Amino acid sequence: MAMGRGSCNAAQLLSLFLIVCLPLHSLAATHIVGDSQGWGFMSYTNWVNGKSFAAGDTLVFNYQAGLHNVVPVNAAGYRSCKASGSASTAATSGNDKFTLKKGTNYFICSLPGHCGAGMKIQAIAN
Repeated sequence: MAMGRGSCNAAQLLSLFLIVCLPLHSLAATHIVGDSQGWGFMSYTNWVNGKSFAAGDTLVFNYQAGLHNVVPVNAAGYRSCKASGSASTAATSGNDKFTLKKGTNYFICSLPGHCGAGMKIQAIAN
């Protein structure tokens, strides 16, 4: 069947659908904290340098469950290495994922001495 002017085929319709209907969060990036070393005793200030974060990106914290945890904190909690509120806010799976919000996002390991040994991260999302 010949297609006239203004006609479109299935591939064109599918392309248009994908462009219009794909959710914006599918464009978000995933960042493995510490890369292959994961979440442990290292300086995350150096790891963050040169990285670009956006609201909606995901931070993945990989570590051996039971050895560490991840707690989202505010600026004061980041500076003092103290998590406010209950311990139930700590993620403990060893493969914890957090979606970044616009602005500065703070995370620490709340186990005694771990944050002070460098297990804290500050990610600024645009």
